[in-house]
Order: sequence, then structure tokens, then C-alpha cells
Amino acid sequence: MAELSDTPPTRSAVIELKDERRAMQEGYVFLDEKCLLLASEIQRELEHHARLQRELLALHERARAALRAAVLRHGLQGLQVYPAGDLGAAPLRVRARALMGVRLQEAALDATAAVRAPPSVERSPEGEACRDAFAAVVSAAAALAAVAGNLERLSLEYRRSVRRARALQDVMLPELDGTIADIENRLEELERDEAIFGRVRP
Repeated sequence: MAELSDTPPTRSAVIELKDERRAMQEGYVFLDEKCLLLASEIQRELEHHARLQRELLALHERARAALRAAVLRHGLQGLQVYPAGDLGAAPLRVRARALMGVRLQEAALDATAAVRAPPSVERSPEGEACRDAFAAVVSAAAALAAVAGNLERLSLEYRRSVRRARALQDVMLPELDGTIADIENRLEELERDEAIFGRVRP
């Protein structure tokens, strides 16, 4: 935006500045609506995150109980060599979508379907239950991690949009309004002077 001293007091300058103000106001309205949409999505993701976190904690408690049972059956050293699942072979499905330019993801990891290593020690129901319980924890953690990433990106974009909207509303629009008012006042003075000088001329 041009400084007051650089802006010629003409009607065309006023029209250009008013067009600029109209575009700026539209930008502010867009950013305001964007902030509302982002805030609404953040609320939904927070509720989703809280639900997944509760599920993860419940699965973790089950895994602890399964671990205790497996340790009682095999002993700590026996459990340490119990065949584990191959998490690298677990299928991970990621579904992506976008909201106002923000990339959102949903992740699903089926760790219980991991290819298991060949048995090297005695298999037992307690050992299998322990392995499956911790695989369920890993699966739940993957879904929770995706939502946590969504919240981070949404929060970043929300803060950025709020800063831009405030800059428009509190700084740029008032400055532009002041520039327009100043030019219009100067134009009125010029027109008044021309009218007075026009009457004085012989």
C-alpha cells in the first residue's frame, strides 16, 4: 500500500484504493471463515484423539496383564526368547484427505496380522496372548499418532490464519481506511479551493 505522501489526491487513486480495500476485506472474510472451519475440525480431532487414547490405555492394561501371565508361565528369560511378530510385515493403510490446504491422515496398522517367526521355544496360550496384546497396542498407537499429527498441522495452520486475519483487521484495513479518508479530505480541499478561486477570477 502506498504512503500518504506518495498517493496523489485524485478520484482514480481513491477508486483504486477502495478496490484494494474491497479485496482485502474479502480476504479477511475468507480467513475468518477458514479459522472457524479449522477450529471445528480441531475439536473433532481432539474428541477422536481422546477416544483413541482411552482405547490405547485400555489395551495397554490388557497387555500388562497378559505380560504378567506370560512371565509366570515362561519366566522372564523364557519370554525374552519367545518368537515375536514381524512388525515390518504388518500392513499399514493410510488414507489422506485435505481441509483448507491442511493434509489430514487416518492410519490403520494391523500388527496382529504380522508374519510370525518360526517357533524356537514352547508355544503357550499365555505367550500368544501376550504377543497379540502388545501387537494390539502397537496398532492403536499408529492410529493415535496419525491423529496427533493432524492436530499439530491443524493447530499450526489455525494460528497462521488467525495472525493473518488480525493483521488485516487491526493493521492493514485501518491504515487503508485512513489513507482513503485522507485523500478524500485533500480532494475536498482542492475542490473547495478551485471553487473559491473560480469566483475570484475576473
